[in-house]
Amino acid sequence: MEDPWTSEEHLNRYAVGIDLGTTNSAVAFVDRGQQGNSQGQRVRVFDIPQLVASGEVGHHRVLPSFVYLPGSFELPAGSTALPWDPERSYAVGEFAREQGALVPGHLLSSAKSWLCHAGVDRTAAILPWGASADVTKLSPVEASARYLQHIREAWNEVIAHGREDCLLERQLVVLTVPASFDEVARELTVQAARQAGFDRVILLEEPLAAFYAWFNDHAVGGSPPGMQPGQIILVCDVGGGTTDFTIVSVREGRAGLRFDRLAVGEHLMLGGDNMDLAIARQIEVRVLGQPGKLDARRWQQLCHQCRSAKETLLDDPRKPPMDVVVVGSGGKLIAGTLRVSLTSEEVDALILDGFFPTVGLDDAAPAGRRSGLSEWGLPYVSEPAVTRHLAAFWRRHQDLLRKETGRTVLYPDYLLFNGGALAPASVRQRLTAVVQGWFQDQAGPDWRPEELPNPRPELAVALGAAYYGLVRLGEGVRVGAGSPRAYFVQVAAGDQPDDPVQTVSTPSPITGEDSDEAADATAGIPAVCLVPRGAEEGFAGELQQPAFEVLANQPVAFQLFSSTTRLGDEVGDIVALSPDEVTTLPPIRTVLRFGKKDSSRAIPARLAVHLSEIGVLELWCQAQQTPHRWQLQFDVRSRQEGESPHGSVLPSGETLDAVLVEAAQAIIRATFVLEDGVVGIPPEQLIKELVALTELPRERWSAALLRKFTDTLLECEAGRALSPQHEARWFNLLGYSLRPGYGDPLDEWRMKQVWKLFAPGLRFPRQAQGRSEWWVFWRRVGGGLNAGQQQFIHQQLAPLFAGMSDKKRKAGGRAAKQAAPQEMLEIWMALANLERLPVQAKDELGGLLLQKSAKGGWKPQELWALSRLGARIPLYGPVDRVLPPKDVAVWVKTLMMLMARPTPDVAQALVNLARTSGDRARDLHRDELERIATWLQPLPHANRYMELLTHAGVELDQGEQDWIFGESLPLGLRIAST
Repeated sequence: MEDPWTSEEHLNRYAVGIDLGTTNSAVAFVDRGQQGNSQGQRVRVFDIPQLVASGEVGHHRVLPSFVYLPGSFELPAGSTALPWDPERSYAVGEFAREQGALVPGHLLSSAKSWLCHAGVDRTAAILPWGASADVTKLSPVEASARYLQHIREAWNEVIAHGREDCLLERQLVVLTVPASFDEVARELTVQAARQAGFDRVILLEEPLAAFYAWFNDHAVGGSPPGMQPGQIILVCDVGGGTTDFTIVSVREGRAGLRFDRLAVGEHLMLGGDNMDLAIARQIEVRVLGQPGKLDARRWQQLCHQCRSAKETLLDDPRKPPMDVVVVGSGGKLIAGTLRVSLTSEEVDALILDGFFPTVGLDDAAPAGRRSGLSEWGLPYVSEPAVTRHLAAFWRRHQDLLRKETGRTVLYPDYLLFNGGALAPASVRQRLTAVVQGWFQDQAGPDWRPEELPNPRPELAVALGAAYYGLVRLGEGVRVGAGSPRAYFVQVAAGDQPDDPVQTVSTPSPITGEDSDEAADATAGIPAVCLVPRGAEEGFAGELQQPAFEVLANQPVAFQLFSSTTRLGDEVGDIVALSPDEVTTLPPIRTVLRFGKKDSSRAIPARLAVHLSEIGVLELWCQAQQTPHRWQLQFDVRSRQEGESPHGSVLPSGETLDAVLVEAAQAIIRATFVLEDGVVGIPPEQLIKELVALTELPRERWSAALLRKFTDTLLECEAGRALSPQHEARWFNLLGYSLRPGYGDPLDEWRMKQVWKLFAPGLRFPRQAQGRSEWWVFWRRVGGGLNAGQQQFIHQQLAPLFAGMSDKKRKAGGRAAKQAAPQEMLEIWMALANLERLPVQAKDELGGLLLQKSAKGGWKPQELWALSRLGARIPLYGPVDRVLPPKDVAVWVKTLMMLMARPTPDVAQALVNLARTSGDRARDLHRDELERIATWLQPLPHANRYMELLTHAGVELDQGEQDWIFGESLPLGLRIAST
């Protein structure tokens, strides 16, 4: 666990701070080789060389965080050439931003926001979002790497001049991240830095960096004048894509004042981008009468124009009105052009009233953590009022502040504003007035929080990060920035038996001194504290108590949680966590190899933790009786390859006695395992026997019970070879028990076992019932297959569809391999549930289905399959695999033409094909949605269809969820809105 910096960082000539921002990036540095300057003068800004026009390089204090990917022959040769790379084929910075405003389909922006978007594969090439198929795309990680690569190359060109010891990658580099970034987003940021050529970086939270910048400018002898011990500083950082809150306390130190960071807020995807969208939406309504009229391309163009106008008008309120112009397209290039005049007063009022309204401290907090509209594909928070989020943040941490400061009357003495969205004086004045109103009754009528000056908000984070580099070298004042979060690992509750599904289990129910504590833990999520709140960077420790057992040589999952609000938890404390006070981290799934590979056993172990100096949490498992030691890694792709962000298994449904569960498992074994040459229970009686034993219809079986059935069936896999009836029943119950293939921590391991069945296939392939059950099984569990496995299934079925296309038949294609009608329906449904298939594959399948059904009529299963292939809102898959709206619009039009009148089945299919997501890159045009709603008007539920078609974020009822999945979901599993 040795920190890689400790032995080398003192040798670096430069301490460099990099603010990798959503909208702009900046770099500051300290040249430790220069002598004689005061500390404040030593921190300098690096003017970043970048393209400012076609083929023209200029130096600016910030690097706009944009990548432009020009099309073939779009720009003259040499337009994107750089002094250090004449062959560069893309642009980063100012020219990228300006050219992208003209051709938004080739512009990549907000990469930082995408890094924390769990609804997509952040390592896949998905940006620019919604761009056409002919546009080169990058992943959010790669886009972030390109910003950092440009900074590294620019530094090496201007500063290093070929000197090895001055290369940026050889310096002490501090890279900033939002305080609310979770462990996955931090790891992805470090990964982007590595791709850009930085082997080592230190992570620093942005609000803390802004405070360091202020401190460096104003501290005299280590203590800013006027500040007193016990005072509180509230830092508000609203940038281009995120909002961060941090609280710093002032305390008495050994030689002057000491500063400690006490609290950080939750992740809020809310910032300047949202304000640009709000201005654009207002213009769209003003000109066209309602939102949603502009297509994705013109909408992006309007948003970029609004961003430029907003920055210009708010920078100088005396500026005259600005025209926002969006050109038409096609034959309406001139007639379709939109032109609107914006004034600084209009923009100011919209931002103040919409994002910084006057609210009370006790105003209702934002409901849960649900995301709102997903313009540009990003899940922005549903509540746009920064002031309301700030009130919720303060209320949530009041108990902590009382304990840490000893104050009975709580209010922030100082406000520090940072981020481009807070640069306008009117916004800062509004925030100050709102905070003043919250506490005047306690602090006095003349009280007003003092605003700490921040004259360079676009540079403060980089400046503070560079100063922090000095702090790391012992040359500055360090803010006590222990971990703002406590970390916990879930354990088996004290009254539960040992179970392979438990992630980490105590060897037996906790007794003796801990019995009361264990009883308390059963009231919530039972967990053990791994890292206490306030632990400093470099914290390392082993849990000596309680004693743990872990299960070796079989899959285990370590479920971790973090909390910014729990107080007093120490390492090893057994606690009961409320879901409202914790954030669930991605589970760590692994198999701990120990001794003989096939020998499953429980071994005594200790957990060890390390908060690394670069800001990443590391977790280790240490065997107590042997030298075995395993590092447990977070899975940064888990939500895309086996765990859906749209559903999770919850402990709901009927809870059965453990003896009853074991009896049910014995019934399954009696069906598929021979005893003295005979089977105890015929396969056709299996479900009836289980229903009779549990005294529950199978629809009432909980997800937890079903997963136990899954594990038992996998143990008895050989039993499916007993007869065709055994095989059909085995796949039928296994699919029912494992559906939808994700949601439980161990489902990824189960799906690995299940995938081994595909290549060998059925034991009785000539039996029609078995073939149908085979495809029903793969439909039910398809959500647990990764992209490669889903594509393999599609490829294996390709011969079945050969010759179905009119084009292929005319070209003399092979005749299609025949399948029974019922089996063919199950194949269509199985394929439609493979949401990780490439867009092209889905498009081809949908086209074939339309051709087939146009000649022979539509069956309900075919309508369902078409709607899943072209769904706007996927059930579990990444949104970057959703078909473009222009393609689905053709499907919708064709379907409506083929049907004489609307029916409920057709209506459900159309709604799933066209349901509004809030992301214009996915949504059909407003006119098309209204046309569908009008066509469905004769049906009884027409108003509900209209709501789903035209309003984003509408929750599905249980029946609608079941229809999308194809049958009812297990108790404890539901689809969350995206």
